[in-house]
Amino acid sequence: MPGSDAFRFGSRVCRSPPRRRRFRTSVFAAWALALPIAASPASAAPEKPSTSSLDIGTAKIVDLTYPFDDKTIYWPTAPFNFDLKSLAFGETPGGYFYAANSFCTPEHGGTHLDAPVHFAKGGKTADEISVRKLIAPGVVIDVSAKASADPDYRLSMDDLRGWEKKHGAIPSGAIALLRTGWGKKWPDKKRYLGDDTPGDASKLHFPSFGKEAAQYLVPQRRVGALGVDTASIDHGPSKDFVVHRIASAAAVPGFENIANLDQLPETGAWIIALPIKIAGGSGGPLRIVGLVSADGETRR
Repeated sequence: MPGSDAFRFGSRVCRSPPRRRRFRTSVFAAWALALPIAASPASAAPEKPSTSSLDIGTAKIVDLTYPFDDKTIYWPTAPFNFDLKSLAFGETPGGYFYAANSFCTPEHGGTHLDAPVHFAKGGKTADEISVRKLIAPGVVIDVSAKASADPDYRLSMDDLRGWEKKHGAIPSGAIALLRTGWGKKWPDKKRYLGDDTPGDASKLHFPSFGKEAAQYLVPQRRVGALGVDTASIDHGPSKDFVVHRIASAAAVPGFENIANLDQLPETGAWIIALPIKIAGGSGGPLRIVGLVSADGETRR
């Protein structure tokens, strides 16, 4: 979640929980549905990567989500971090065990969704994004070697040309995932963001998408979403957040702080990325997984 020193967050909306009650509480649960998935037909572009049907009964499931806890990384200007409070924990008068919690979090921290409204006035909010955009074939573009040499590296057109020369054109509707290798730095905030000064987002250093690459992936290849294993779909030093603006203007959501991208092949995986359905939300915590064929035919 990008922002500048002048960026102002809304007031904290989470309230202190009421006194502990043994039988009344509110609980949030995220459910992952396993449904048969078949590939969508290829659109009119040459030599697209294979998106053959995937048997989810035998597929390897890769968890691409970091847990939310006291180590979760937020943008430096976030007013607070993840907060979990116990509402009930222990034996009840009926003799059975019961546990329930409340939680409070800014929308943009940890593994999360950026809804189009995040950077586009009138854009779709978290609850308005079509689920079709959130369940799609994934393409993984690996720039980890270049990012290791340059922490401010941005995905270039040369990278995309090289990827498509090897794998074919990126399919319309695919979820484009950028693998920078930054996951190995999580949850060390200073290493991951490049700086850990509270309230100051002016000295960040991490790689991400570049402007020309975003202009190619979004308006031309018409990807369904952009995702990255760093804190933002714009690189750390960005001040204009141009990738966010390109994506949001085209109603393309972003997925940030993705875990375990090193476990996905460059082609052949399916991505299921389901956020909390916050009405009017500019984003929110995301549970994202990758489904990979067990036959080992996909390519890294």
